[in-house]
Amino acid sequence: MLHYHTPLDAPTLRALGIPAPWSFGMADRVRFGEIDALGHVNNTAYLRWFESFRLPYLEARKVTDYGPDSPRLVLKRASCEYMAEMFSGMDYVVTGRTRAFRRTSFTMEFGVWLPSEDGEATCTATGEAIIVLLNRDAPGRHPIPEAGKQAFISEDGAVSEA
Repeated sequence: MLHYHTPLDAPTLRALGIPAPWSFGMADRVRFGEIDALGHVNNTAYLRWFESFRLPYLEARKVTDYGPDSPRLVLKRASCEYMAEMFSGMDYVVTGRTRAFRRTSFTMEFGVWLPSEDGEATCTATGEAIIVLLNRDAPGRHPIPEAGKQAFISEDGAVSEA
């Protein structure tokens, strides 16, 4: 049974047929409003799913607590590759990880999966995003917190490009 809107850890993802290196995921179900005139999930829905995923992910990775003193998160670039159609009512899992980071920015990878409890999950889309941290109340960039960098390395296998 999937638990929607609740972080899923690596053992849970493996039980759903989602392979390593993914270690953080969020489950949901395709809503009617995400369907386009052709009857499948609209391309823009995937980018919204990635954005919704990033919020709890970045808090869990200790990059931000979204408080008044936290850095501003700016999406510099985002892309998505569509690999299989999805339809209304389908359960899916969005996974994400940080692949690489610099002093004030990082590159994330995403996957959208149709889970399976008795085999391999089907990947329906992949994506990538570059996120930049900016100072909240001053010009300039904000460094990634040390705890965030360590979580990127230990939880995601990210590499420093600094």
